[in-house]
Amino acid sequence: MQDVHYVGLDVHKKTIAFCEKKQDGRVVEEGVLEATRSALQSWANRRVPWVGGMEATLFTGWIYDFLKPFAVELKVGHPLMLRSICAGKKKSDKIDARKLADLLRCDLFPESYMAPAALRDLRRVLRFRNLLVRQAVRMKNKTAGLLMECGVAYEKRRLHGRAYFRELLEKIEDVPESLPTLLNMSRSAMETFDLAQKRLITALRESENLAGRVELLMTIPGVGEVTALTWALEAGPVERFAGIRNAISYCGLCSAQRESAGKIQRGPLSKQRNKFLQKLRS
Repeated sequence: MQDVHYVGLDVHKKTIAFCEKKQDGRVVEEGVLEATRSALQSWANRRVPWVGGMEATLFTGWIYDFLKPFAVELKVGHPLMLRSICAGKKKSDKIDARKLADLLRCDLFPESYMAPAALRDLRRVLRFRNLLVRQAVRMKNKTAGLLMECGVAYEKRRLHGRAYFRELLEKIEDVPESLPTLLNMSRSAMETFDLAQKRLITALRESENLAGRVELLMTIPGVGEVTALTWALEAGPVERFAGIRNAISYCGLCSAQRESAGKIQRGPLSKQRNKFLQKLRS
């Protein structure tokens, strides 16, 4: 691969710093371009065959999808490993891009798994659904809090039932004028969030890429629809894991290990795990 150049990409919200190097380490070109599709198109069309690498960030997904057809190979780096490898006293976008290019040409780039675009899109829908559920719960708690602030007695188990809530609003007396309005707003928001999350679950359930796997997962006792969807989307294809130990580590089911001078110590569960799968255990 002597004719292939190595390009480090330090991606940000509005700009991307790049550094293109040959196999021997000589810099071919470096600079900064706008993080837009038009700018990337113009930049990529001027490249000779190249291998690229970038750190996994919030903005990496769309840049990876856009540049992948132009590159011989495009890699995404593990943020924590890159941070430890590239740590230094002086840090800048230019230096980071150079270091990424060096890691690529020396075959030391700590590559992490990049899920296919279709899987990432479904995962985005599920995570947004989880956000809606959290917001609905906040509105439920706020409804109860407003009633308690004003000294209104209510039945906790029936509070969020539609008929009981309507009856409660008709019966409350000696309360501030703003209370009924705030209660109605809270109730309306809760119902909106709840309806929206159900629609998203229905859309995920009907996805051809998920249906078979979700059905198999739901045959496990205690595994419901949301749990099955979470496992299928967050874990991704099982082929991505080299072995069972990698899967256990990714799911956060093992403790951190420290080995030094022949001594092995086990700490608490490592925080380097998929936080969405971790929530299923709690």
